[in-house]
Amino acid sequence: MKKSITLIPAIIIVGITFALRASNNMVITTLPLIARYDFHFSSILIGLVSSLAAIFAFVSSGFVNSRLNSRLRKKFFVGFAILYAIVFPLFYFSNPYNVWLLASFLGFAMGLVMPNLMTYAGMAEDQRTRERMLSLYTLALSTSLILGPFIESVVLLKVNLFQAFLVFSIFAAIVAVFSFTVKFPQDSKFQSVNVNVWRRTGFKLSIALNLMYAIPFGMLTTFGGIFAVESFKASYSLATALFGLFFATSFLGRLLLTINPPKNIWTPIWISGSLTIIGLLMVFLSPNLMFYIIALFILGIPHGLTYPVSLISLSRSFSIEERNVANSYFSAIMMGLSSFIPVIISSAVNFFGIRDSFALLLPVSVAFFVMVVWIYFNERSQAKERKQVITR
Repeated sequence: MKKSITLIPAIIIVGITFALRASNNMVITTLPLIARYDFHFSSILIGLVSSLAAIFAFVSSGFVNSRLNSRLRKKFFVGFAILYAIVFPLFYFSNPYNVWLLASFLGFAMGLVMPNLMTYAGMAEDQRTRERMLSLYTLALSTSLILGPFIESVVLLKVNLFQAFLVFSIFAAIVAVFSFTVKFPQDSKFQSVNVNVWRRTGFKLSIALNLMYAIPFGMLTTFGGIFAVESFKASYSLATALFGLFFATSFLGRLLLTINPPKNIWTPIWISGSLTIIGLLMVFLSPNLMFYIIALFILGIPHGLTYPVSLISLSRSFSIEERNVANSYFSAIMMGLSSFIPVIISSAVNFFGIRDSFALLLPVSVAFFVMVVWIYFNERSQAKERKQVITR
């Protein structure tokens, strides 16, 4: 793909991804605070309302988007991007009853928008260009996750949690505007491609990588702010700003992958697994706010590396015609995991407390890291055997 042609998709990817993730993350991190301190929900209810968006994103991505042909996906993509912009400001009027419906709809829209952005970012035929665009897509995610919390932190100095949704509705509107510019690959005869994603090692590796980090990340987004408020007496504004610090190191990892996509993905895999375990241990042991902030900095690095490496692994395992199906199922599984992770986490917090729940995540992350290592080296061994058979 020529530089003059790459620049336009790059601008589109950065614009719509930044706006979508900034607004969506604002809901993810702010809703638990509203549920706890305004609606007086229990830990179980906080987990349930936090999981609703992920449940409906799982449904729309796995059962709707993956089955649509290119023409219909474009229509659904634009239509739900517009509805996303319409519904977002309605959180200002949310109460303990309608918040369940609002969160559900927002999740359903996310499931139809996000996988198509992944597919659009990976449309380049040249592998290096494609992987740079995928890393740029994840870099835009990180940028939004850095600036978004800081913007909300400043906003919350002037307005309350409900009014903050009105300010972030600007980002939701940008999603709707940019949705008209996103292009879709033309599948043959406008039929969806049938592919068994689970037979591809790249897909299994991507899932295992995200399992390793999804639970700690779910714990941080659901209870990280509450932990800072209750353990270290942080204000709402500071608790929100801490997420920006977490995503700052995430940004650096994704910037590195954008500049220089890895030929061998083992190095970022090893770094992600090791630092996830170290970071969780530090959160559990944190005696003060500064120690907790350092732990967040460390945990931000695997967050920055895991997702782009997963997308690179997917892009290397599927053709452009197959990627919509692979991306849809990948997004659906991730959203499906996100849908019950807050429930499991909130149950653990209800019994053990927030601090001890971070300790319980350590053996879980270790187990999934072992799974990632096994999948990676098993595939390398099989690839070497296939190569030897061919050269005989």
